[in-house]
Amino acid sequence: MPRAVKKSATTPEKDILKLIPASEHRPQPSSQCRIGIHTSTAGGVETSAERAWRLGCNTLQIFSSSPRMWRPFDVTAQQCEAMARLRSSYDLKPLVIHANYLINVAGTNAEMLEKSVSALRAEMQRAISLQAEYVVLHPGSFRNCSRQEGLDNACKAIERASDGLNMADNGLTLLIENTAGAEFSLGSSFESVAELIAALAAHIPVASCIDTCHTYVRGYDIVSEQGYAETMHQLDATVGLANVRVWHCNDAKAACGSKLDRHESIGKGTIGLEPFRRLLHDPRHAHAAFILETPIDEPLDDLHNIETLKALAE
Repeated sequence: MPRAVKKSATTPEKDILKLIPASEHRPQPSSQCRIGIHTSTAGGVETSAERAWRLGCNTLQIFSSSPRMWRPFDVTAQQCEAMARLRSSYDLKPLVIHANYLINVAGTNAEMLEKSVSALRAEMQRAISLQAEYVVLHPGSFRNCSRQEGLDNACKAIERASDGLNMADNGLTLLIENTAGAEFSLGSSFESVAELIAALAAHIPVASCIDTCHTYVRGYDIVSEQGYAETMHQLDATVGLANVRVWHCNDAKAACGSKLDRHESIGKGTIGLEPFRRLLHDPRHAHAAFILETPIDEPLDDLHNIETLKALAE
């Protein structure tokens, strides 16, 4: 399971509001690409919109609650109104909410499954209140059961979590994220993601989020030109490129096929710069948002990764 984005020990990410004054915010992407980053909500969920704008983003991803605690945060009506106002002012769309890492809708443990259903429902409710377009979900682990049973468990749990929420009317779509290929991990192959989408499509709006690091370490070659073409062919034949609404743009610390989920800054890992340029300029992805989940080891690492991705998009 991916770790939360690492923050600098010396400069908390919330200080980005001081490091980049409003009068010196970065220019927005001049291309048609929607480029953003997973953004801190320190000080209130609505502050993420201000941070994203100062970093030069035109889209963003957030946690709507703690990613590693079952107890949810409260999001007030005032915060939702402020978020909507700032997003409109700064042209920040879509808003993507990443679901709690603890959620495992594929498992068999009854207590954990009930907690997962409740937590996912709460994520969706907060997303609707915040007028988010997407909730990204890791489909979970099917340890102690078969892969098919895990798929069935996930479908039933997601249907329960979304029951009565009228996601379509509220403009919310669930995105199933591909995983890095750890043992018993549901969704590590494009075929597995496609199966889950197909099973859920009759019940809720559902599509996919594809992570470049997860894709590469799972064993899909996105680095060579021929490998990229073949990977996109496989993705289109299974999930469908039109169903990839968000790309998580992360370089990788580990090798192709290693199944080690370790994100790296753009251009500093085993994927390198050129595959991201190719991805951003591929017209088949023009509808998608490109969101970074790169590590923040030093102050302004997030800004540097955003500017690198924006430069590749030009």
